[in-house]
Amino acid sequence: MAGFTCSAADLRPLLGTAANATAAAEYICNGFDTVSNKLVAATYAIDNTYLLFSAYLVFSMQLGFAMLCAGSVRAKNTMNIMLTNVLDAATGSLFYYLFGFALAFGSPSNGFVGRHFFGLEKYPSPSGDYSFFLYQWSFAIAAAGITSGSIAERTQFVAYLIYSSFLTGLVYPIVSHWFWSTDGWASPVREGHLLFGSGVIDFAGSGVVHMVGGIAGLWGALVEGPRMGRFDGDGKPVLLRGHSGTLVVLGTFLLWFGWYGFNPGSFLSILKTYEHTNYSSYYGQWSAIGRTAVTTTIAGSSAALTTLFGKRLLTGHWNVTDVCNGLLGGFAAITGGCSVVDPWAAIICGFIAAWVLIGCNKLAEMLKYDDPLEAAQLHGGCGAWGIIFTALFAKKDYVNEIYPGKPGRPHGLLMGGGARLLAAHLIQILVVIGWVSVTMGSVFWLLKVFGLLRISADEEMAGLDVTSHGGLAYAYHDENNDQSEKNSFPIANMDGSNA
Repeated sequence: MAGFTCSAADLRPLLGTAANATAAAEYICNGFDTVSNKLVAATYAIDNTYLLFSAYLVFSMQLGFAMLCAGSVRAKNTMNIMLTNVLDAATGSLFYYLFGFALAFGSPSNGFVGRHFFGLEKYPSPSGDYSFFLYQWSFAIAAAGITSGSIAERTQFVAYLIYSSFLTGLVYPIVSHWFWSTDGWASPVREGHLLFGSGVIDFAGSGVVHMVGGIAGLWGALVEGPRMGRFDGDGKPVLLRGHSGTLVVLGTFLLWFGWYGFNPGSFLSILKTYEHTNYSSYYGQWSAIGRTAVTTTIAGSSAALTTLFGKRLLTGHWNVTDVCNGLLGGFAAITGGCSVVDPWAAIICGFIAAWVLIGCNKLAEMLKYDDPLEAAQLHGGCGAWGIIFTALFAKKDYVNEIYPGKPGRPHGLLMGGGARLLAAHLIQILVVIGWVSVTMGSVFWLLKVFGLLRISADEEMAGLDVTSHGGLAYAYHDENNDQSEKNSFPIANMDGSNA
């Protein structure tokens, strides 16, 4: 608020030589100081309210994940997948509070890991308020929710608790520190030397969130192996259709709604003007936020329509589940560059994301890889494409608006910005794959070694709702028949043994 700085010494000569000129000057300056302080407080209040509202939107995506997961699995595993989504959020809350936030944003620190704010000690600080913690927490549990879909219908309940704790408390936070913290070695807001003069522009997390969750799910599903019956004796894929297209569509719309907190909310503030633009005073960060919402919408819509007609040509069907996954793939792809590309480029992003997802699913079938939610293909594959897309189409004006203070910063290769941003983004893809593979691959392998990963064949055939959660999610029979059915299967303890 420098425009409201007032000095009585500077103001006094303008008031003449009257005896009370000094008192008048002090009175006027005190008034200006009061107004200035009020405006500063109002700015903080508006920005924090905006960020809190964005956090609530992102958190609502957990309901979307729950509905999408429930509709995509068979009815006999509905209660299990719903409970794992609840526990992803609850477990992630504690571990992100205790460890994750500090490892991600505990500045000042080094380029690889944060060192302050464990258990929110000495927080809030000049670097952020509680709203910032809540917003980043909602991202952490989103990454864990992605992974749960990959290993659905065949995983012991205790394995969910262990991997979710590890992912939200260690693996995801360190990646977010690298690319989002002011100290991160590849962050675009790092003070000092930037990777290839740019850093990685992963604005809302095509790599940080989606690739991390997708690669973690990939390793979980690879270590665990496919569900029983997913491939026949000749190795041909057998469709294990989810039990409710209604829940899939409901979950998709809830995720779509939440994405307006995920992408536009990643600006973290709204009351900010942009200097040296070609627009008038009506243009500011609020305009960039609106543009980001538009690019998000267009990319998802483009991917949905491309998937609709692409799958029609390939299979002869109009499949609602495929369209919903295609839509989400477009969202995952645009997330990284949503703030720095034009709406027309978002159409290209969604179009290619749809074919990336279709191709990844075809490759998964060829390799006998089983992911009930297509999570690794959707979030991992489309997330990686989104990182490359940003390096190709990031617009110079938008990059300079959102990441100011670095003249000559590289922008998109196809927008005349050279290849340095692309080089930085290729490094991001490699390090995310490497870090998550080493950490989460090891976790899932150790769970398998200790017999804590996969349920028994009998439990998988009966369904986890009956064997682990006390009954089916839906009442198909009367109460006596339900109890008889329940008693026909042994109830499993958390360690997989029978009670």
